[in-house]
Amino acid sequence: MLDQSTGDQTSLPLAPKNPLPYRQRVGALRTFHTGPERLRDAGGPVSRFKLGPRWLMPPIVMVTSPRGIRDVLSIKDDSVDKTTPIFDEMRAILGANLANLPHARWVSRRRTLQPVFTKQAVGEFGGHMAEAAEAVAETWCEGAIVDLDADARMLTLRALGRSVLGIDLEQHDGAVAEPLRVALTYAITRATRPVRVPRWLPTPARRRARAASAMVHDVAREILRGCRADPTLVAPLARALLAARDPATGAALSDDEICDELIVFLFAGHDTTATTLSYAAWALGHHADLQERVAAEVAALPDRALTPDDLSRLTFTTQVVRESLRLCPPAPTGTRMVYRDIDVGGYRVEAGTMLLVGRMAVQRDPTLWDDPLRFDPDRFSPERAKAIDRWQYIPFGGGPRSCIGDHFAMLEVTLALATLIRRVQIDSLDTEFPLALHFTMIAGGPIRVRIRRRR
Repeated sequence: MLDQSTGDQTSLPLAPKNPLPYRQRVGALRTFHTGPERLRDAGGPVSRFKLGPRWLMPPIVMVTSPRGIRDVLSIKDDSVDKTTPIFDEMRAILGANLANLPHARWVSRRRTLQPVFTKQAVGEFGGHMAEAAEAVAETWCEGAIVDLDADARMLTLRALGRSVLGIDLEQHDGAVAEPLRVALTYAITRATRPVRVPRWLPTPARRRARAASAMVHDVAREILRGCRADPTLVAPLARALLAARDPATGAALSDDEICDELIVFLFAGHDTTATTLSYAAWALGHHADLQERVAAEVAALPDRALTPDDLSRLTFTTQVVRESLRLCPPAPTGTRMVYRDIDVGGYRVEAGTMLLVGRMAVQRDPTLWDDPLRFDPDRFSPERAKAIDRWQYIPFGGGPRSCIGDHFAMLEVTLALATLIRRVQIDSLDTEFPLALHFTMIAGGPIRVRIRRRR
């Protein structure tokens, strides 16, 4: 980890100015999945630009090189922090959680939650994912055309509810998925505007977002009530959060803090997992040879519901998931605010600057990846993976603030994908995987595939 608080950056040059025209810079910032690639191609792996005077919007530095990303994400102090507009808006509308807390409050929360997300603990959470995938696959008839995105969302809701939260989320779909989307869309829309109306002003959009947030918080409180009312209820994540203690202070999480963490888990475990699963299955639907390798791998396992213990034998399936996360990372761009001058890729980034970390841009960079837009899971074979720089593949971030749920996400998607391919052959009907944005990247429309039952 880097501690840049004692370094001297005064001799370093500022990053070069990005030459992209102003309107294109604004468009790149608002389309934060593909926009960083345009900024990278125009200005190089580290570049700076402005969208307005400093009092209106801070200067921005875009980072898309492995070294630069390492310099940002490896910092272990508060030299950079999650206090950019997007995180401020997220906290304001959905509550403070591990993903958006500023450094000072995050330290204790991370200590408290780390034991909840160890590989061993996550293994206990993942038991229902394969069963949910089996149930969805059973509804697919021979020759049917289905929407992968819709069914992946149903699958992840079912697995999340039954395996970790102790609640039937399918019955609460109208109080979870759509309200989350409304609240997150409001947050990102406000965050990317140079001028924002005061939060106290009751605009129609803000009223809708607050109502949506209240619906999701009601579901989280219902989860806690269910755990307390029924000691036999299977809800390992909710119970782990109730039992969690900060090892340094012994402090427990308040109910409000637990609800805020449950909400971000609902969002991450549903939206991001469903999108990754949809993309992986869609990609296999265009590569019959790769799909048959997955089918052969899972066919070698006993004909029963897959479990977390099977993950070690699903090596190629795991490679498929990793390649899907490379091409379609749920969080394509990250942001940080700089509070002391720091070194980023050999350039001085001044205090008061907003950093944009281009995850998707570095993962599709033609100078780092051979034929970067080609779907090739063998990039992550044990032999070839050794040549991949740690900081050119960061779907879950990196450093001290990397995603705490990365093991859970990989477990869920891998078991679900293997289960689906075991039961059916998928033929993708759409040549493109449309993308849309709210807080993360999601499918921008139906993902149509034709189903063939495996005999």
